[in-house]
Amino acid sequence: MTPSGITQGSGYRSDHTVLVDELKKKLAQAALGGNERSRERHVSRGKLLPRDRVDSLLDQGSPFLELSPLAANGLYDDECPGAGVITGIGRVSGRECVIVANDATVKGGT
Repeated sequence: MTPSGITQGSGYRSDHTVLVDELKKKLAQAALGGNERSRERHVSRGKLLPRDRVDSLLDQGSPFLELSPLAANGLYDDECPGAGVITGIGRVSGRECVIVANDATVKGGT
């Protein structure tokens, strides 16, 4: 095992906490998908939001490993969470599958 070269000085813990909090905030924001108006319009048309579609596809109670929730982070004035796509690995009918769901609430014309 290679020893770590990270110096855990007095500011390490506080810096780490700030960065983890920032990451959690970005992940939560990306999980929302498009803006509220786009999400409401999508639902009013009788469509499931993409995360709901993924959840309904997966075996009940099985995990979902999302692969790129912060794709396009910081691009397009932060109006393109996850690059408009949810990708990950999940279990469907007992088999591990790669799942891709386009999010029409993100730059999808809704």
